[in-house]
Amino acid sequence: MESNPPAPSATIGLTGLAVMGRNLARNIARHGHAIAVHNRTTARTTSLLEEHGDEGADSGGRLIGTESLEEFVAAIEKPRVVLVMVKAGEGTDAVIDDLVPLLEEGDIVVDCGNAHFTDTIRRTEQLEAHGLHFVGTGVSGGEEGALNGPSIMVGGSDRAYERLGPIMESIAAHVDGEPCCAHVGEGGAGHFVKMVHNGIEYADMQLIAESYDLLRSVAGLEPAAIADVFEEWNKGELESFLIQMTADVLRHTDAGGHPFVDVVQDAAEQKGTGRWTVQSALDLGVPITGIAEATFARSLSGHTAQRAAARTMFSTSPDEQRVEVDRDTFVDQVRAALYASKVVAYAQGFDQVAAGAEEHGWDVDLGQVAKIWRDGCIIRARFLGRITEAYTDEPDLTTLLTTPFFAEAVQDGVDAWREVVATAARAGVPVPAFGSSLSYFDGLRRERLPAALIQALRDNFGAHTYQRVDRPGTFHTAWAGDLSESEQ
Repeated sequence: MESNPPAPSATIGLTGLAVMGRNLARNIARHGHAIAVHNRTTARTTSLLEEHGDEGADSGGRLIGTESLEEFVAAIEKPRVVLVMVKAGEGTDAVIDDLVPLLEEGDIVVDCGNAHFTDTIRRTEQLEAHGLHFVGTGVSGGEEGALNGPSIMVGGSDRAYERLGPIMESIAAHVDGEPCCAHVGEGGAGHFVKMVHNGIEYADMQLIAESYDLLRSVAGLEPAAIADVFEEWNKGELESFLIQMTADVLRHTDAGGHPFVDVVQDAAEQKGTGRWTVQSALDLGVPITGIAEATFARSLSGHTAQRAAARTMFSTSPDEQRVEVDRDTFVDQVRAALYASKVVAYAQGFDQVAAGAEEHGWDVDLGQVAKIWRDGCIIRARFLGRITEAYTDEPDLTTLLTTPFFAEAVQDGVDAWREVVATAARAGVPVPAFGSSLSYFDGLRRERLPAALIQALRDNFGAHTYQRVDRPGTFHTAWAGDLSESEQ
C-alpha cells in the first residue's frame, strides 16, 4: 500500500469502500484521475489495491491507499474534494464529524449516498458555518453504473461544481458525446432529484411486475414465453434498461431448472427512497398516485402473515376467477397499458421535481434532468429523449401528458388500458399501479370532480368554507341554522 506521500498527490479522495464506493473509485482512476482511497477498516483498502492496484495505469490515473483519515486528507490537492460513500443517516454524520476538523476553508465534501434531501440541506448549512462546501450528489446505476458510467445528479454550490464537475462528468455515462451528469441545483437539489428518480423506479418496476402477473395469470404464459414478450417490447417504444432486465430475469432458471422467478420470495424490500418520495409529495401537494401505489404494493407484499390469513378466509378456486381472453390481443393490450402508465409515472415524477424546486428555490432544468437520465441510471429509457425535447420546447410545461407526443401515446392506448384494468378486476389480479394511473388520467381530464361534494361536507361539519363557480369569494353555509349563506 502506498502511504505517507511526500506531498498532496490525489486529485480527489473517496472514503467508504463497500461495493459502490470501490467501483466508483476504480471508475475515477480509469478516467485518468489520481484518487486517494480510505476505509474505516483498512482491510478493504488493502483488498482494493491488491485486486485493482493498477487501475487507471493506461490513462494516467491511480489509486492511492491511505490508512488514517489524517493521511487520507493530507493526500488530496487543495481545495480538497472528498467523496463520502457510507451508509446514509448516522453513518454519514459520523464521517462528516470526523472530517470537518481536518479540512480547510473552501474544501468540498460530497455525499454520494442515498441521503434524504432534508439531511443534505441541514449538512450544507452545518458545513457552511465552517467555510466548507457540502454537495449532495445522487448517483444512479447500481454497482455496474458506478464502475462503468452512472447518471450523476449534483447539488451544492456553483463554486463547488467548478472543482467537482469535470471529474464527475468524465466518469458518467455518455449519450451522443454528452455526459449524463449535471449540476441540477443548489442545496439539497441533487438528492431530491435522485429521490424522485427512485420513486419513478418504484412505479416502473411495479408496472412491469403487474404486466408479468397479467401475462401469466390471465394469458397463461410461462416465464420463458413472457421473457420473449418483453424482449419484443424492448424493440419498440418501451425500450429501456428495466424491460431488457425483466426479459433476462424471466428467462433465467435455477440449478434445478425451475424458473428463477418462482423460487424467489414474493416480499419486496425497500431502502426508503420510495417512501421519502411519497412523503415529500404529500407535503408538496403533488398527486404521484402511481409511485405511491407502487410503494404501498411493496409494503403489502411484506405483510406475509396478513396475506396468509386472507388467503385462508377468502380463497377461491382458479375457475371462479378465470377470464377468457384472446392471448395475442391481450398481450398487446398489456403493452399499451404499460406504456401509458409509464408515461403517467414519469409525468408525476417531473411534476414533483418542479414543485420541489419551486418550494426550495432551486433552479432545476427539467429538460436537463431528463437528458442525464438517458443512460447510466436504472430508469433509462428511449422516451427520455422525448421528455428532454418537451421541456426544451416549453420549459414551463404544465404537464408532460399534454405534449403532442405523449398525449397521442396515452390516447392511443387508453382503450386497451381500460380493458386491462377491467380484466384484472374480473380475474382478481391486483393492479394497483395500472389502476391508480388510469384513475389519475381520468381525474385530470374530467370537467367536474366530486371534490365539490367534499368541500360542501367539510363546510357542513367543520365550517371550513368553500368557493363558488359563479362568483368570487369564500363562503359558509349555516348548516345547523337557517341554511343561509354568508361571505367570509
